[in-house]
Amino acid sequence: QVQLVESGGGLVQAGDSLRLSCAASGRTFSSYAMGWFRQAPGKEREFVAAISRSGGDTNYADSAKGRFTISRDNAKNTVYLQMNSLKPEDTAVYYCAADFRTGGKYGITSYQYNYWGQGTQVTVSS
Repeated sequence: QVQLVESGGGLVQAGDSLRLSCAASGRTFSSYAMGWFRQAPGKEREFVAAISRSGGDTNYADSAKGRFTISRDNAKNTVYLQMNSLKPEDTAVYYCAADFRTGGKYGITSYQYNYWGQGTQVTVSS
């Protein structure tokens, strides 16, 4: 069992930055990959970014490339999502998730993830 708790969301203006954090507990953090997803009202949950167990490999959705950075600190059992140059279309609930699969570096679809946090709201005003 793994517990994931996101924090760092809020209301910002377009062009601002936010850093989301996701604290994990329950199992050895370095044994699973992590991802960030988001869901806007009326839309399906979508992949944002993923990071491998060691942190050496990352992957981003096209919408996040060049603006968002995923990182992890295995000593602190925490994964981060640094979001810069935020746009109104980034408004969504952001979720972190844990990928326990033994094959592959990380998942990029929601069904590849085993545990989810409760989400944190990010609202970007124009």
